[in-house]
Amino acid sequence: MPSDLHMHTSCSDGIYTPEELLELAKQAGLKYIAITDHDTLDGIIQLYESGLYPANNIKVIAGIEMSAHHEKSEIHILGYNIDIYNKALQDRLNDVVEARWTRFSSMVSKLQELGYDITEADVLKIADGSTSISRSHIAHALVEKEIFSSVPEAFDKVLEKGKPAYVSHYRLDAGEIIDLIKQAGGIPVLAHPKLVGDDELVDEMLRSGIEGVEAYYPKHNKEDVERYLAMAEKYHLMVTGGSDFHGIPGRHPGELGLFTVDDSFAAELYKEPEL
Repeated sequence: MPSDLHMHTSCSDGIYTPEELLELAKQAGLKYIAITDHDTLDGIIQLYESGLYPANNIKVIAGIEMSAHHEKSEIHILGYNIDIYNKALQDRLNDVVEARWTRFSSMVSKLQELGYDITEADVLKIADGSTSISRSHIAHALVEKEIFSSVPEAFDKVLEKGKPAYVSHYRLDAGEIIDLIKQAGGIPVLAHPKLVGDDELVDEMLRSGIEGVEAYYPKHNKEDVERYLAMAEKYHLMVTGGSDFHGIPGRHPGELGLFTVDDSFAAELYKEPEL
């Protein structure tokens, strides 16, 4: 059976609720999944409090994806097997989420100053209860109001770094993220290394306390995969992979189960939750 170790719910910037995503994973025949929302553990907590985690017939890994501060590159770090109630991690996540709200408000203000008819309420309607407001929510609100024809266009015109409505966001240093994940009993893994855009920086990250690398990813071609597998072997790191599924129309993969990894990668990572 296949597995998927990277996916997002509506608790961050995915379309489906944790419950809906779990059902989709079952329908897709996945054996292991990891829910890795941006800067929040709310999705896993929601499943736990509703009695769906640990789950029957599918092994769910409590995960997270966090953005690390870097002046030039996008560095994302995945954490697996997280203690979802770890206080140190939750305290810092609260800081990050609070900063996300401030950023979201500033970006909406910039859009209004640019003459776009959009309000915070428009974005919150799209976010639908998410505690981790992102640029994707703003982009979807702009599309919903027919200001732009697509999410990529909204990013390209106003939301990308260097564009008129962009506001930089608060990020923790990579070292702190790695330490927080480990303190919470988790395994830190470098997400989609090709998207870092600099293999020298990737190499540096893999020597900084990271314990795994996401070699299998939809935007990695065969040569990319082989290169990152070689790096993992060089530094004796775990190998993971996942679809980065959000459920967003037009974003690959369009369905859960289209991009998967062999169960062996997930089985090496998985451990029974202690709750």
